Parts: sequence; structure tokens; C-alpha cells
Amino acid sequence: MSAQAEARSVDEPGAFVLDLDKPVPDALRGAVLALGNFDGVHRGHAELARAAVHLARERGTVAAAFTFEPHPRSLFRPQEPVFRLTPPALKAELLAGIGFARSLVLPFDQDIAAIEAAAFVDELLIGRLGAAGLVCGYDFHFGKGRTGSPELLQAHGLAAGIPVMVVPPLSWQGEPVSSTLIRLALEAGDVARAAAFLGRPWLVRGLVLHGDKRGRDLGYPTANMHLARDCRLKYGIYAVRMKIDGIWHDGVASFGSRPTFDDGAPRLETFVFDFKGDLYGRVVDVAFVDWLRGEAKFDTLEALIAQMDADCARARDILTAL
Repeated sequence: MSAQAEARSVDEPGAFVLDLDKPVPDALRGAVLALGNFDGVHRGHAELARAAVHLARERGTVAAAFTFEPHPRSLFRPQEPVFRLTPPALKAELLAGIGFARSLVLPFDQDIAAIEAAAFVDELLIGRLGAAGLVCGYDFHFGKGRTGSPELLQAHGLAAGIPVMVVPPLSWQGEPVSSTLIRLALEAGDVARAAAFLGRPWLVRGLVLHGDKRGRDLGYPTANMHLARDCRLKYGIYAVRMKIDGIWHDGVASFGSRPTFDDGAPRLETFVFDFKGDLYGRVVDVAFVDWLRGEAKFDTLEALIAQMDADCARARDILTAL
């Protein structure tokens, strides 16, 4: 996207990739910037958004999320890929949903990682982006060697005459909200607990692919999707909702390796209740509402179908009660 096209479109919520080899369009300058990775866009991130929006109104401007892609850990520890809670496109939508007028995405590489913390604030955030204010979490660190801190931001903001707000930790149900806690809940299959900290069900987005048609033969046609390779959601059966053409439909989903059949690569297979239509080749969202049971191997197809009947009945009860 050219700088001119980018500048023309900034009134619409969305993500704008910063190219530090080019001038920053004027329309992207002057916002109050909330800084962070924002993976998951959880309740703690919503607190940052509220603070940024409040400050932006006082300053007569807009609030923008300033984030990084890929996740910095993928650069520093590539052998330990982080379980990403939200892919970039979905993250931008969720950030808009909690109040950010736009998202500014800085491509994270070795050159960015080598910028001294003071230069990152003075030259990039305040200089090139003309930040009208800065907002960060209490544990935000940045710059070369992660030497940048909320205290450094406050000191440099004071010197530049712009306000800096540091948001304290948010506790929910007696625990501090964090992306790490949410990842652990999903790895345990506890999607209801993850949803409590997210403030909404955890979502995945993917392309519906042709499968082996076994579900259709069993009376349960499914929409098949591959999730990201770094996904560590626990294998099992879940009560879910699928968003099709803007409408949420109840259903049940299996995520795992299908031990009754082939123990293959992990796949998400979703049966949407009371839906007739062709979903092949479409991009859909699946929201995980509750855990039903672990993945299991069945000796006969009759036993599998009986269990699927029970899973659907239980999922209907859970989803109807919400």
C-alpha cells in the first residue's frame, strides 16, 4: 500500500504496517499510542484501550495500538514457537472492537531488536510517529536487551511534554490476567476459563477444506480446518459456535488426530447444528465455548456414533443455556 493510500484509509479501523525506510504518513501521526504485543486481546488489553481512549479524548486525537509482528519470541527463541492466541488479521479486528481507531504494526526483526530503548522512544514513538501520549502495561519492556521500562517511558515522556500512563495489573477471579495464563488454560482444554480472562470465547479463523467425507457417512457432516502449527489447544471435543456470513451457529467440534481412523495431523472438525449449505473454500470463525470430553478411540463405528449423539445433545444443552 502506498503512503498516500495508507493515509487516505486511516479513518477506518485496521492495521497499518510501518516501513521505517519511508516517511510516516501524516495521517498516522499524532495518536495516543498504547504499546504491547496484544496477543489474545484480553481483558487486560481492554484496560489499556480504555486508558488510551480517555487520554486521546483529552488530547483531541485518537487512540492507536502499537504492536509487533511477528511475536518477538519467535525471533529470540525460534526453537520454542509461541502459541499465538490471535493471528494478525483477527487481532486487528479485536483491537478495533475494544476501542482502538487503528493498529500500527512494526515488523520485528534483528534491526528493530537492536534499537536502544531511549532511541526507540525519542526517535520512533515521539519523533517519527509524533505520539500525543503513551500508554503501557506495568510489565512492558522493550528495546535492546529489553532495557526499556514503564519508568523510562515516563521519564522521556516528561522530557518531551507528553503524558505517559502506566496501567496496573488487572485481576479477574482472583488471578492476574495474562496471555500466558490463557495459553495454559487452552492447553488444558479449559476454554471456559480462557473465555473468562479474554472477556469472550477464544476464536480461531480458518479456511474450510475438503476432508475425507467420513462425517457425512456417519450422519455428521463437518467443516474441516487446519489450525496454526503452534496451536496447543488440548485434543478433545468442544461445544462451539461458528460464524457464517455474520451469523453465529451452534455446533460441536473435534480437535485432534482422529484416533479411531488414522491418527493423522491435527485437524478441527466442526458439525454445525441445523445448518445446510456448502462451506468449502470459505473462511469462518469458530468460538470455543466449553469442553465436553477428551479425544478417544472407538472399537466400532456404532459406538462412535452413539458418543457423537451424546456429545451433540450435551453441546446443545450447554449452548442453549447461555
